[in-house]
Amino acid sequence: MTIATCEINPPSRLLMGAGPANVHPRVLRAMGADVIGQMDPEMTAYMDETMALYREVFQTTNHWTFLINGSARSAIEAALVSLVTPGMVVVVLNIGRFGLLLREIVTRCGGIVHSVDVPWGQVVDPADVEKALRLHKPRLVAAVHGDTSTTTAQPLEAIGALCRQYEALFYVDATATLGGMPFKTDEWHIDVATAGLQKCLAGPPGSAPITLSDRAVAAIKERRHDEGGIASGAPQGEGPVIQSNYFDLMMLMNYWSPQRMNHHTEATSMLYAAREVARLVVEEGIDARIERHRRAGEAMIAGIKAMGMRVYGDETTRMYNVTGVHVPEGIEARRIQELMRRDFEIEIVSSFGPLTGKIWRIGAMGINAQKSKVLLTLAAFESVLSGEGIPINRGAGIDAARAAWNRAGHS
Repeated sequence: MTIATCEINPPSRLLMGAGPANVHPRVLRAMGADVIGQMDPEMTAYMDETMALYREVFQTTNHWTFLINGSARSAIEAALVSLVTPGMVVVVLNIGRFGLLLREIVTRCGGIVHSVDVPWGQVVDPADVEKALRLHKPRLVAAVHGDTSTTTAQPLEAIGALCRQYEALFYVDATATLGGMPFKTDEWHIDVATAGLQKCLAGPPGSAPITLSDRAVAAIKERRHDEGGIASGAPQGEGPVIQSNYFDLMMLMNYWSPQRMNHHTEATSMLYAAREVARLVVEEGIDARIERHRRAGEAMIAGIKAMGMRVYGDETTRMYNVTGVHVPEGIEARRIQELMRRDFEIEIVSSFGPLTGKIWRIGAMGINAQKSKVLLTLAAFESVLSGEGIPINRGAGIDAARAAWNRAGHS
């Protein structure tokens, strides 16, 4: 058996894939602060501050805006496990791999799923959502805002309005877009939204922000009352409560309330990280941060096109922070990824399902959504592609990206 005798010393890589992205140095410094007790007044004050900060990040007035300890998927699961009851009708908008994930989790919860499916790379038409609302009369509609598997962003505003009209709750997974694309929880009538720190927010994976509207909280409380659970006054553990204790949002709201009802030991260092992530967003300003991601995305696209490569997807619904690039015929995607990592310490990735090996996904998000990182990535990409015999316009990508960045800054 091999025993690790050396401390961890990972390489310093530029993470320009679909996430995680590099972590902001201020966030890393915050994580190095001393751990204190979870009920220490200093700690509970940090919790309250974090709730207030994420209301600004989510652009909401929702009181119940807090953190789930775990990766972005932990918040997705907490939301769906707490909302979906066996036999509940749920409409899932499926635009890629993470739409399939929502469908799977709802099914595991015993929900009856009706998917509105589109081919990968496309988005769901609100007219089709309205048809599903009329036909199936769901209690919940679930969607992914930006599906990194397809580099596509689903427009949400019209769908949120339809959900209100037809009295359905609206859940959105904003893992890949929060802090990098417009996301207006209240204005778009989103009842539950979840995210992660590791993409546009420039934090590490391991903490997942969530926000709940009053309508969503009422639905959770109603469910617990109907099932004889904690909200009805039954002792903890009695009654047919939800399948998960750890992801029970009613219990987590009690934990984040002034009563601080014990539920788990808070992941102190991750809370420090999440708090500093949100401070950075608020300091920069939501609109300025989104504009920076837009500029980075436009520069990346301009550079890729100028070097003679094809960009994947519909530009009207493309995510700001992840760009898909078609892999040329006869080229092994993994070979290019390996050379980018080995020769330049830059990570880019391929995709999943029907797009496996068909596209590269190149991100520019969080601290990496800046001109220098985009230009470095494009320079390395040009060198690797040319070295593998792929005909490209050497130098054109860099010039086009610089021009696009500067042009976008004055648009």
